[in-house]
Amino acid sequence: MPLVLREARDTLVPDMGGPHGPLPPVMLVLTVLTGLVDAFSYLLLGHVFVANMTGNVVFMGFALTGAAGFSTLAATVALASFGAGALAGGITAHRARAHRGRQLHHTLLVETAFVTAAMIVALVSGGPYAGGARFTLIVLLGLGLGVQNAAVRVFGVPDLTTTVLTRTLTATVADSRLAQGPGSRAGRRLLSAGALLAGAFIGALLLLNGHPALPLVLAVALLAVLCTAATLLARSDAPWTRPRDEA
Repeated sequence: MPLVLREARDTLVPDMGGPHGPLPPVMLVLTVLTGLVDAFSYLLLGHVFVANMTGNVVFMGFALTGAAGFSTLAATVALASFGAGALAGGITAHRARAHRGRQLHHTLLVETAFVTAAMIVALVSGGPYAGGARFTLIVLLGLGLGVQNAAVRVFGVPDLTTTVLTRTLTATVADSRLAQGPGSRAGRRLLSAGALLAGAFIGALLLLNGHPALPLVLAVALLAVLCTAATLLARSDAPWTRPRDEA
């Protein structure tokens, strides 16, 4: 089997006795979720991201010049909400630091609460989302994805950050044999990029051809599946559940 395909297979169906156990496929599902919610926020909430904060900093620069379609306030609210979510996610994860399965379970529950609240607001409001509904959605989704990113940082699964792909794609090329590097791990890294692309594509497809809240409905469904799995993983005593400094 070619190396790239083997790396992709090992990411999708990881060694449960390995250092990260089932976390790689969980990170891929969360990457799809990132694409879903950022499709919703960018296309319906006025050129703002709730997961990719680099984009919001750039958008803020655009808005400060008076460029049409960009809002300094929306970008600021997204950044502040994401930061608050990251704080909540960090606290939640560190309180369960003795068991990575419980870290996963607890942080997923918090993220699910925020994203579910956003879904309810989106369904009740019905779109187009403006005024209070728009900023409520930005806040709730920013909080949820901030929690997710804090948890992902704590887990530290290589190449699966669920949001930032610039370094991942750079490493794919810079670490390749062609660049005389140690090996690109292209199978895992390209799978991560593909998951984000798939989430964005599905999210845009759903909101452009159906109800605008559908990307959030699907995001909540994915989180429900992950929470169910995490309930079982929280009871595991496999090696991957130990804190990384003890593994």
